[in-house]
Amino acid sequence: MIVYTVGTFDLLHVGHLALLNHCKSLGDVLAVGVASDEVVNMYKPNVPVVPLDQRVEMLEALSCVDIVRPYYELEYVSGCKAVGVDIFVVGEDWGSKPHNLDVNDYLHDLGKQIAQVTYNPRTSSTRIKQMVMTQSAA
Repeated sequence: MIVYTVGTFDLLHVGHLALLNHCKSLGDVLAVGVASDEVVNMYKPNVPVVPLDQRVEMLEALSCVDIVRPYYELEYVSGCKAVGVDIFVVGEDWGSKPHNLDVNDYLHDLGKQIAQVTYNPRTSSTRIKQMVMTQSAA
C-alpha cells in the first residue's frame, strides 16, 4: 500500500513527525508531496521560511519517509498518479475547492481511499513563527 500526503513542511516540528509516522503506519510506502513557495503563496499569507530544497532534504532524512516529491501547481491528481497512491492523507482543513474536488473524484473513481487526520495540537509552524517574532520584538 502506498500512502501519499502533501504539505508545506516549513519549520519541521513534532506535529509533522506525528503526521508522517501516522501516515507510514497506514501502508508500506510513504510518499510526501512538498509544496513549492509559489504553491504556498496561493493558499497561505506567507511564503515558507525554509527554502524548498532544504524542506525536501529534511523530509528525505526521516526514516518514515520513502519518497519526497516537490509540487509546483496547486493540484494533487498528478502526484497521486506519479506515486500510484492507495491512500491519500489530508488534514482537517480539507475543503471543497476545485483542486480538492478533482483529486476526490479521481481517487473515488479508482476506488482509492482518502483518510482525513486532525492536526497535532502541540505545535504548528505558524505558532513557532509567532513565538520567534514575539521574542525578537522584546
